[in-house]
Amino acid sequence: MKNWDQFLSPYKQAVEELKVKLKGMRKQYEQASSHSPIEFVTGRVKPIASILDKANQKGIPLDKLETEMQDIAGLRMMCQFVDDIKRVVELLRNRNDFEIVEERDYISHKKVSGYRSYHVVIRYPVQTINGEKKILAEIQIRTLAMNFWATIEHSVNYKYKGQFPEDIKMRLQRAAEAAFRLDEEMSLIRGEIQDAQAFFTKKKEQQENT
Repeated sequence: MKNWDQFLSPYKQAVEELKVKLKGMRKQYEQASSHSPIEFVTGRVKPIASILDKANQKGIPLDKLETEMQDIAGLRMMCQFVDDIKRVVELLRNRNDFEIVEERDYISHKKVSGYRSYHVVIRYPVQTINGEKKILAEIQIRTLAMNFWATIEHSVNYKYKGQFPEDIKMRLQRAAEAAFRLDEEMSLIRGEIQDAQAFFTKKKEQQENT
């Protein structure tokens, strides 16, 4: 790869544009005074070192990165409740500014590690001075509890380079189940939580207007 800046430029543009669009979906719910299934949105372009590591692990030639590595551009959409994830996926399916290439449901079919999330791979058109360029991007949709676990697991995985000691592996699996049970319990009192949040928001607005 001779020029990484040039190669990554459309990916960076895609991430910035998609963050604006996906955050805009949340804003529309707020303006309608309706519960937003989207808590917040983040995005990043995979660092060069991580791209090279993954290419080496997966046996992806550098000249095939555009077609074979789906997460160089990555977005995360956080939700309060597991049911919100289904709503967000449906919102993405109904959009016409990108094409969904693949969906992977790691919530109904969790990974052995305990990892849960819903992945949507899209083909997104970026407008450049040389014309339109369609790139792959991955959108991960998960609850806050799932994200907490995944962030910790990623850090531990980096330390052990994927070779977890058995006791750490078991503890992480138990922690993943605990996080999912937390999501399930929160779903059971979803109505109470949303009523409390709506009350808090209304009171805050009244205070700001006085």
